[in-house]
Amino acid sequence: MSSSIDMNRWSLAGTTALVTGGSKGIGYAIVEELAKLGSAVHTCARSEADLEKCLQQWRGSNLKVTGCVCDVSSPIEREKLMATVKSQFDGKLNILVNNAGTGIYKPMVEQTLEDFKFVISTNLESAFHLSQLAYPLLRASGGGSIVFVSSICGFIGQDNLSVYASTKGAINQLTRNLACEWAKDNIRTNSVAPGYIKTPLTEPLVQDEEFVARENHRVPLGRWGEPEDVAGVVAFLCLPPSCYVNGQVVVVDGGRIVNGNH
Repeated sequence: MSSSIDMNRWSLAGTTALVTGGSKGIGYAIVEELAKLGSAVHTCARSEADLEKCLQQWRGSNLKVTGCVCDVSSPIEREKLMATVKSQFDGKLNILVNNAGTGIYKPMVEQTLEDFKFVISTNLESAFHLSQLAYPLLRASGGGSIVFVSSICGFIGQDNLSVYASTKGAINQLTRNLACEWAKDNIRTNSVAPGYIKTPLTEPLVQDEEFVARENHRVPLGRWGEPEDVAGVVAFLCLPPSCYVNGQVVVVDGGRIVNGNH
């Protein structure tokens, strides 16, 4: 007797999703991954030009993706974003991916108060507030999945990334708290923590050949990650087969932080 795979378990058909920061890098790959699995995705970006270019590409691929301009560091813009999502998806949301983030690469003593506030508001405050705003929509859908995009910097010390790393450590803990608090509403909360991934945010580091060689040596798989490497894990955390995964921070770094042979 042969067994067959239940493809419905590996499909997001009929679901709705919000992915922040979807016009480039990891966010772009996540939008595409979820949409290819059948989800209707709404995304946002600060640049209207970048966003429109992406939307044209997705429309050309017959993917169900819409978008709007939003600076997630602004509370007012976050509220407008969620109002748009509520209207578009009839008050229900299945998936929230808090991906938008930024970092300022400076020594600790050179980080200004303005730097601190900008990174905190973009990375942590936005994820906290958007989760709050999305909660009624996720609950109305009968349950859902929240995925935060964290970083290995939330686990290990890295030079010149003190503020960025602080937000990621906080995201990891927020993941655990929401996983416990909202499970009663059938809302699962998890994070992915990428290592060094080839994105516009890491482009300045890629120019430093010595840095890249050093990091590649530290990664057992011997390479930097691609955005698609992260997107696949995010998608899994939104799919039915992951229904018992809750409160986890899944590291996607090629083995970088478990490698003792530095």
